[in-house]
Amino acid sequence: MHTQPLESTRRLRLKNFFNYLPVQLLAFSAAMLPFTINASKPTSQYEEVMHQNTLTVVAVRSPSTVFDDGQYSHGFGYDLIRNYAQSLNVNLNFKVVDDNATALQWVAKGKANMALTNADLSMIEQRKLTTFSVSCGDDQTLQKNGLDSQLNLVFKQAEDPLTQTASGYICQTKQNGALNHLASFYNHNVVSETSWNSIEKDLKKRMPIYKASFKRAAEQYDLDWHILAAMGYQESYLKPDSISPTGVRGLMMLTAGTAKEMGIQNRNDPEQSIQGGAKYFDQLLAQYADIPLPDRYWFALVAYNMGPGAVSSIQQRLTQQGKNPNDWVSLYAFLQQHKARNSRYIQAIQYVVRIRAYLERIQNNEVIDI
Repeated sequence: MHTQPLESTRRLRLKNFFNYLPVQLLAFSAAMLPFTINASKPTSQYEEVMHQNTLTVVAVRSPSTVFDDGQYSHGFGYDLIRNYAQSLNVNLNFKVVDDNATALQWVAKGKANMALTNADLSMIEQRKLTTFSVSCGDDQTLQKNGLDSQLNLVFKQAEDPLTQTASGYICQTKQNGALNHLASFYNHNVVSETSWNSIEKDLKKRMPIYKASFKRAAEQYDLDWHILAAMGYQESYLKPDSISPTGVRGLMMLTAGTAKEMGIQNRNDPEQSIQGGAKYFDQLLAQYADIPLPDRYWFALVAYNMGPGAVSSIQQRLTQQGKNPNDWVSLYAFLQQHKARNSRYIQAIQYVVRIRAYLERIQNNEVIDI
């Protein structure tokens, strides 16, 4: 007679528990957990996290987990875990390793509180660990956005309160729509593979000409040159003589008024345009100084596209709705929910999502060696 492994049984119990228990009951706060923390000797992963005020997560780098250029990190999996850490009011210590086996070993040995992997179930069970889907079973949302539907969270024990709170948080984001909006922002299908072929040709041809200018401007304003290059490509395909029907022109597509404010005399001069775009972007970033990176980039990009006044108006609406006006997912969700009535919102969504996609491709040199 076949006997199911104990950890497999525990994992299935956990899955069934979260499938049938109302999500609102899962979204309990740390204060409601039925135990007290022994400050001298933590006895669970949750107690350890709260005692050290730090959540340590190990992940395997992939397009669905994290992008990191050494200055900041972003990505679907990273943002999801970062938001969970914020819900616990603890710091996030996010580590990246080369493979799933190493990540699972870290959890088994207590070097990390949880892992973010796409390891298969047999590999997880062999190490007597437990797992939970990052989509709370909503694989379709991940698949339609080109994300890895096998992405999962791995914990040391199913009964640990950390496992329960993390799983409950994930299911809450599924229920309130935050998971869908986050996956939509990190949509990897926003640029088709056919389009990437054309983009590769553009970058091979034009990026070597302007790379030094992007780097000089980035150094002057303490920016990431990759994001300036991604903005330049989205704005003009790196063509300095570009002009739109509304009169914005140049490689960074500055309006006449913005160019004048930035001290730019010739918008069609690529060096001046890049300098002006970098200066303006830096000023926008300063307006959102209270928002941590990389979310500050996304806010500033929407402002670059729509104008800071439009972003302020949305933030006021979010405040009136009782939402955090500095939360990127909330702002992005607002744009998504109202795009049918405002074409500017559609443009802003396309703008920031495409720049995010170009940024990742340029950062990781997936297309060309630049």
